[in-house]
Amino acid sequence: MAHAGGYGPLSLLVELYMMTIFVYVLLSWLPDMRYRDWFRTLGSICEPFLSIFRRIIPPMGGMIDLSPMAAIFALILLGMILRGAGL
Repeated sequence: MAHAGGYGPLSLLVELYMMTIFVYVLLSWLPDMRYRDWFRTLGSICEPFLSIFRRIIPPMGGMIDLSPMAAIFALILLGMILRGAGL
């Protein structure tokens, strides 16, 4: 059983999702990755959450997308709240 301030199952899921987004964003910089099936699967997991932030923070200059940073920041905050509650 998780104790206050520890990692519970929900906070671990948030951490895993945050890492998944991080890997997805890093791999998106490699042009050949976009055509891989597993990368598209990763996109289908990450893009719905990222699209929420893209509506709020559109890409700057058409090239610089800050939405992943905002999404990861939101997940960090959520993880801190969940860990504080022991979830």
